[in-house]
Amino acid sequence: MRSRAAAPAAPVTPPPVTPPGGGASASAAPAASATPAATPLAAPGATASVAPNRPEGDRSDRPSTVTATAPAAAPAWWIPPPHGVHRIHVRTPDHRRATATLIAAPARVPQPPERSHGFLVQLYSLLSARSWGMGDLGDLADLADWAGRTLGSGFVQVNPLHAAVPGRPTDPSPYRPSSRRFPDPVHLHVESIPEYGHVRDRATLDDLRQDAAALSEAVLNKGALIDRDAVWELKRQALELVVEVPLTPGRRAAYCDFLAEQGQALEDHALWCALAEVHGPDWHTWPEALRDPRSPGTARARSELLDRVDFHCRLAWLTATQLAAAQRSAEDAGMSIGIVHDLAVGVHPAGADTWAQQDAFAPSMSVGAPPDAFNARGQDWGLPPWRPDVLAATGYAAYRGLLRGLLARAGALRIDHVMGLFRLWWVPEGRPPTDGTYVTYDAEAMLAVLALEAHRAGAAVVGEDLGTVEPGVREALARRGVLGTSVLWFERDWAGGGRPLAPEKWRRDCLATATTHDLPSTAARLTGDHVTLRHRLGLLTRSLEEELTEDATDTAEWLALLARLRMLPEGDGDEEAAVRAVHRFLLRTPARMTGVWLPDTVGDRRPQNLPGTWDQYPNWRLPIADAEGHPVTLEEITASPRLHALMEVLRPRKPHTAPPGERRP
Repeated sequence: MRSRAAAPAAPVTPPPVTPPGGGASASAAPAASATPAATPLAAPGATASVAPNRPEGDRSDRPSTVTATAPAAAPAWWIPPPHGVHRIHVRTPDHRRATATLIAAPARVPQPPERSHGFLVQLYSLLSARSWGMGDLGDLADLADWAGRTLGSGFVQVNPLHAAVPGRPTDPSPYRPSSRRFPDPVHLHVESIPEYGHVRDRATLDDLRQDAAALSEAVLNKGALIDRDAVWELKRQALELVVEVPLTPGRRAAYCDFLAEQGQALEDHALWCALAEVHGPDWHTWPEALRDPRSPGTARARSELLDRVDFHCRLAWLTATQLAAAQRSAEDAGMSIGIVHDLAVGVHPAGADTWAQQDAFAPSMSVGAPPDAFNARGQDWGLPPWRPDVLAATGYAAYRGLLRGLLARAGALRIDHVMGLFRLWWVPEGRPPTDGTYVTYDAEAMLAVLALEAHRAGAAVVGEDLGTVEPGVREALARRGVLGTSVLWFERDWAGGGRPLAPEKWRRDCLATATTHDLPSTAARLTGDHVTLRHRLGLLTRSLEEELTEDATDTAEWLALLARLRMLPEGDGDEEAAVRAVHRFLLRTPARMTGVWLPDTVGDRRPQNLPGTWDQYPNWRLPIADAEGHPVTLEEITASPRLHALMEVLRPRKPHTAPPGERRP
């Protein structure tokens, strides 16, 4: 049974410390033994001992034993520490002591090297002719390789690939995972695993591949939905055979390095997976001795389930290896950024992260959104929040580990609901969202950790800052170099009459798109199909006529602007031309990144997710389809004349005049 939590404690973080010297910032977060009232570096006559972290290339959180001591009363003693996580030990003349974690971070996260365009795609929806019923990391690598080489694309952004909570049915939403720290092996391309070719039981593998082909056939040609559970069952059986193949010495060494690098976090995750196979996916219902990851009963279970723990560790390694391979494919294809991974807002309350890090999460609380003009009841997302006081007391260790794991194999990171770095709407268990309240986080510390880990990985960061944003948030993110997200239909001059915002007035530091996974496709937006879909599902709060009229007026204003800017030479009535015009407009803005929703390239009208629905709509289970609703494979997408006509709009133009030195005499 989960006990009901007391009101969360307020964060006890000393004021941020900014060391002299250019280009870095430092945030101090108190350790559990720190005195909240004390500011360690400001005590007259105190001495401070700084235990720096390991060199930049060493990602271990273990501090080194080298220390430096200097009188805190004299400002001249302060030498800015290198970027990293450090321990500050302070002793005053009257023998008081305090300890804190110091995060020394760059002032900004890395920036994209140049303006670029790329695709946005939900990976599961991208089936190739060789997929096992849903898109996989082999398909991702292939898409990146093709887009970089053929179209000059700079990135491919995917949905969160976090590990899901197992079950039948598994929650298909990639935004409610079991763990954000480790990827889901359902995304593995099984045939690319080196040991696959050495499995002795070829007959069983052949049978599994035939069953997988039947799954794909049903999705692509028989109207079936993507069945994640069926896909995983086939892959699991194949992987059981694959891991029986002994690793070569080099592969064994690489696996051991991975185990050492991931440490306790991976062991906890794999043990949770093994226990879930025995006791079910909700750890709150497990035998009481197993609900504590550090109990003697859990230690015994770890020994008893050693083979299964190793199996899940191996899957995590194989998945991480293929994620790295996808990024290498993108880089080899000339992409300036590569794979943009997505960080979900939170995790499932019954999953691996909440089991392994119980102290870090607020029990009996859920993250959501307050009532607004679009949802008078507010929202409850069913995601337990991190406790800001525990994050601070532990030096943001859980947050640092999460970012490090995601950024290690990414060209950039998208942070869903990036406003959560500043505050989150907490909803008490059993209460409606209207009874919630905002709980603030130390945004300076959260952004410092983000800047540090992004700097270590050399990765850009995009924040999803759509919707209601409190004053100062976008400015704070921009100062740190975090790009925003700008969706065409929402970009209006709200301070000057609400007209569509001219392209030159858009912000530069953003990812500009026509739509997202939670919004209608561009074709559906232009035709009004998204309104009739919501009407059919009973989601409208006004009459169909009123909604259609307002939507048509909104669309007409945008089309009129496109026509005035001479971006719609084909005139009205041509849907494909209008989609191209929308992307011409995006390219006219100063946005550093321009994202193309991959289903838009083939005219797909269906949203991947329709907020406000559960079983009324097949959220997160649709393959990419063409304008007629027929699913299309990766091979068909890349050969689509409609795609190539659209991407011609975004293709970098070669100068008509040769540069000096290359002109013919």
